[in-house]
Amino acid sequence: MERYLRQIMLPEIGEEGQHLIGKASVLLVGVGGLGSVISQYLVAAGIGSLGIVDKDTVSLHNLQRQILYREPQIGLPKALTAKQSLQKLNSEVNIEAYNVKFTKTNGLSLAENYDIIIDGTDNYTTRYLLNDVCVGLDKPLVYGAISEFYGQVSVFNYQGGATYRCLYPQAEEEQTTPVGVFGMLPGIIGCMEVCEVIKMITHTGSVLKNKLFTLDLLQSTSALIDINPDPAQRQIALERFKELG
Repeated sequence: MERYLRQIMLPEIGEEGQHLIGKASVLLVGVGGLGSVISQYLVAAGIGSLGIVDKDTVSLHNLQRQILYREPQIGLPKALTAKQSLQKLNSEVNIEAYNVKFTKTNGLSLAENYDIIIDGTDNYTTRYLLNDVCVGLDKPLVYGAISEFYGQVSVFNYQGGATYRCLYPQAEEEQTTPVGVFGMLPGIIGCMEVCEVIKMITHTGSVLKNKLFTLDLLQSTSALIDINPDPAQRQIALERFKELG
């Protein structure tokens, strides 16, 4: 256990907590700015199994914030490239790469064998789908979103808590024009998502259940906002889940 010694030394984690981390399985949807950070810290922490879902390829403009990739990897599939890099970081972790989009057709089959689902995406359509799949499968969804200098983190559907639809009941309009992103922002938000995952796995600390953490790096401010669980929105999610192929 030498690799995880400094983590095991934490009384809140210990050997038992490290054992739980090593048994846990996580599905990460999206390996861009958030996913680059999330995947590396999960693998470094010794997560038992990590699934990576992403259909995109590495682009030059990604490198400003997607720190998992390097210049020679431009044009290569993100999921497969990420797996190769992550396996070099920790060969003990079982990593599965899915070079596909997370859709209504495959979402159920991709998510059903993992304990926790993490949102590393950048579009509302996939977020609502992830929410509905997690509600239907009764799995927690760790949510993170970034734009410009602003970020959000929460944990949805955890122990019967609020869902993404409780926070955003109406379907958001897709952003058609690319938005700038401060390069360090996904690093901070991604790390916070990993923290929520580890806290749930090890049963320690206070999880962001029914809470939305917001961050403004431009003004160096943050806030913690209550989210009220809405049974009607949970029912909508369950109905959407039943429609999945």
